[in-house]
Order: sequence, then structure tokens, then C-alpha cells
Amino acid sequence: MQLMTASVNPPRRYDSTGRQRQAEQSRQLVLESALELFVSEGYAATTIAAIADASGVSVETIYKAFGGKPGLIRALRERALIGDEPETTEQRSDRLRDAASDPRQIIEIWAGLSTEVLPRVGPILLVLRSAAQADPSLAGLRDELDAARLSRMGDHADHLAERGLLRSDITRDEARDLLFTYSSPELYDLLVLRQQWTLARFAQFTADAMTSALLNATDPQRDIDPQISR
Repeated sequence: MQLMTASVNPPRRYDSTGRQRQAEQSRQLVLESALELFVSEGYAATTIAAIADASGVSVETIYKAFGGKPGLIRALRERALIGDEPETTEQRSDRLRDAASDPRQIIEIWAGLSTEVLPRVGPILLVLRSAAQADPSLAGLRDELDAARLSRMGDHADHLAERGLLRSDITRDEARDLLFTYSSPELYDLLVLRQQWTLARFAQFTADAMTSALLNATDPQRDIDPQISR
């Protein structure tokens, strides 16, 4: 008697790529919806339910992914700083800064990248500023994000001081505070959003102001000894 054998198809390997891509798309949709509602309706008036409805996901999904509205603000800021480039903005800033030999070029790099980031991160920080005035529980998040930017500006001030570029009549902390001011969402709001300055004009203004306030009086075109560059 001839034995009949049934062909058995090998089990299909589970491919999570599509599921991960869909999850990432949903995450980005939630962030876009949250940003739009925060800006148009205000932080306090925007509910997680409204964000869930606008993005087509459940309330539980948002809480699981972000932990609530403060987590959404933090995620929006992080996304804005990363941008669309393979490098983060901070990584690109450091790379360009360290390759620059002209002191003014260093300042222009910072002004240009700040102007690139502010349209993305500025509205988020301004929403948080306004919300923290009405909700003291958000003051900690506001202070945390301010502290992170202040620390970053301190790194920039250290770089100028270590390369001998900082004016002799200004301290490192004063330089940090000036950089903090010229990269602030408040200045962007005042000149670009309210006074309708173009981004190019705003970048030129901040570059000129920082150059005047921070750099020493030596020829800005002089070469810098690469051995003292970080």
C-alpha cells in the first residue's frame, strides 16, 4: 500500500516591521494633533480625549505612550530638536562649530541653527510658559527644559573661552546668559511671530548681536590655532 504524505508549509516568520511602522506613524499623528490643539486651544483647555479623537487613537494609548500632557510636551520638544536630519541639531552644531576657523562663523552657525529650531520648538515652549502660570505642577517641566538649554549655552560659552575668543570684560556665566537670551522662544515670539520679521532677518540680527556682545576685539577673520580647538 502506497503511503500518502501531506506537504507541510513551514510556519511564516513573524515580521514586526509593519507593526512598528504603523506604531510610529500613530505616534507622530498624536504629536501633530497635540501640538495643533495646544497652540490653537491652549494647554489647559486641551484634553487627552480631544487629542485622541483628533489622532484616531484611544485615550489609553496616549497615556501608555506619553504619560499625559507633560509627556507630550517633552516628546514634542525632543522631536523638534532632532529635526529631519540624520544628526541631531546639537550634534550638527558641535561638528560645524569645531570645524570653523572664523570666530564670527561660529556665532553665525549658532544663530542659523537656533533659527532653524525655534519655529519647531518655540511654540511648544511658549505653550508651556503660559500653562505653567496657571498650573504650578508644570513649573518643574518648564524649569527642567530651561535648565537643559542653559546648560547647552554654557557649553557654547566654554568653547569661546577655551579658544580665547571671549571678550575679556565678560565672564563665562554672562556669556552663557546672553546666549540663553538670544536663543529664547520669547525673543523669537517678539520679533518673528509678533513683528513679522523674516527668519533670515532674525538670524542676522542674533548673529550680529552675539558677535558684538561676546567676541573679543581681535580681527574676526584671523585663523585659530587648531591645537587649541576642542
